[in-house]
Amino acid sequence: MATFRLDLIGRYLRPHRKTVLIGAVALVVVNILSVTIPMEVRRVIDELQDGFSYAGILRQAGWIVLLASTMGIIRLISRQLVFGVGRQVEVELRQRLFDHMLRQEPAWVQTTGSGEVISRATSDVENIRRLLGFAVLSLTNTVLAYALTLPAMLAIDPGLTVAAIGLYPLMLGTVRLFGGRMMRQQRKQQEALSGLSELIQEDLSGIGAIKIYGQEAAELTAFSDCNRRYRDSAIQLARTRSTLFPLLEGISSISLLLLLALGSGKLEAGDLTIGGLVALILYVERLVFPTALLGFTLNTFQTGQVSLERVEQLLQRQPLITDAKATAKPSQGPTKRGKIEARGLSIRYDGAERDTLQDLNFTIEAGELVAVVGAVGCGKTTLARTFGRMIPVAENQLFLDGVDINQLPLSELRRDIAMVPQEGFLFTNSLADNLRYGEPQAGLDQVQRAAEQARLMDDIKGFPDGFNTLVGERGITLSGGQRQRAALGRALLVTAPVLVLDDALASVDNNTAAAILDSIRAQDGRTIVMISHQLSAAAACDRILVMDQGRLVQQGHHSDLIQQPGVYRRLWEREQAADQLNAIAT
Repeated sequence: MATFRLDLIGRYLRPHRKTVLIGAVALVVVNILSVTIPMEVRRVIDELQDGFSYAGILRQAGWIVLLASTMGIIRLISRQLVFGVGRQVEVELRQRLFDHMLRQEPAWVQTTGSGEVISRATSDVENIRRLLGFAVLSLTNTVLAYALTLPAMLAIDPGLTVAAIGLYPLMLGTVRLFGGRMMRQQRKQQEALSGLSELIQEDLSGIGAIKIYGQEAAELTAFSDCNRRYRDSAIQLARTRSTLFPLLEGISSISLLLLLALGSGKLEAGDLTIGGLVALILYVERLVFPTALLGFTLNTFQTGQVSLERVEQLLQRQPLITDAKATAKPSQGPTKRGKIEARGLSIRYDGAERDTLQDLNFTIEAGELVAVVGAVGCGKTTLARTFGRMIPVAENQLFLDGVDINQLPLSELRRDIAMVPQEGFLFTNSLADNLRYGEPQAGLDQVQRAAEQARLMDDIKGFPDGFNTLVGERGITLSGGQRQRAALGRALLVTAPVLVLDDALASVDNNTAAAILDSIRAQDGRTIVMISHQLSAAAACDRILVMDQGRLVQQGHHSDLIQQPGVYRRLWEREQAADQLNAIAT
């Protein structure tokens, strides 16, 4: 068994030490009463041998009932307190994990995997709750039960005590053997259920593809396999449980029978009173449950400690992108805001052999419309991510209105730079709520204005519920172009001086793209950086930055660039040739 990480357990319990202390005291009182009650029963029974009265019996019975009731109430209080601590830690820990996750850079989530993060925030946190609630309570109760009960039993009769608990190691070994198997089987059942849920979710998301390719039968077969695995794992777990508990009952019964057999002999010899034998029977029964539970408790303890270490590993992971310590702010003067300047900007991802961006130097003036073009893989998207510090950027390499972006608080930087990624994510909510996601308090008139700028109003008028249309999971009820324009409208609703479009107009035709850009410029006058593969749209921009293999190789207006031999002219000629072929094909 792994070493107990009492330091980690103590760290999580320390904020709740007052509650834990009260619960521990209550548990001690419960165990003292549990030892006291059999002694009182012993005394009453032994007194009955000399004669009794109904009044005396009623008085003694009332006293024992009072003790038992008090013990039951205090036990309930102790369980509520200790289990409550486990629940409170669970809630606090999930909140910490969620907060910590939101502070990580997007690349970390993609690298780690959402499934792994979700597992630590759900299954591992649940295991920690069981550790701090059930396992701690059970172990403490077991230690107290043996520490207080064994001396009382030995005081009555040492020989019978040893004989009665002689089979307990066998009980504990049986629990340990079957407990480990049950844990593995339960984990297997959970994995089978998770696989079943994932298949259902995937098929519901891809129901269109299933219908198009007529794969209903194949998906039914896959579901049947998953369902059968879940059934088999559930049956195996049920079989193990149905085997274990009768075994424990059998061992407990043998222990009691042995106690009765040996105790009856001592009764005849006069070495033991009837009250003493009854008290021993009560004590043996009292030790059965914590002993049988000890194996499960130790397994839960081990599992909880592993989960503690997994969660701690996640919480100790420091984000690569941290908030600025300084409070520098862009210029708030009369000049227009939104100037972007790169000075030797270089980016290299972890594990990469070369820089994705190599020594970029450029200036984008406030209010300027600039296109960034280049072949696939040249670093355009990486450049877009640097503007909002979605990836780590070295100091003194990228500036907004003359201020190093590393010196700006992240919240302020991302208010000043609105970004529309290649694939705009929509939440399972209404279209209006998705549009106002960056400005939750925006009125309907503002939402409508943003939708008009994004050329989405004609589509919305065709929806039965208009702005109240539910977009479904990831915006599945909308077309690709509608989803992209909805993401664009969301960015336009935010009054940011800089708008970065990372191929955000790829799903619309050239005329619509040009109309969107004209609308944005006419109404807002903000700085627009347009990452695009559509050179026809880029041709209408004030200036074009041409990238090749992470370097800035050309910049200027379209009319100048096509006159120069180089990357841009090759890309332009290739696009024109593709357009001509498409025209011939149609």
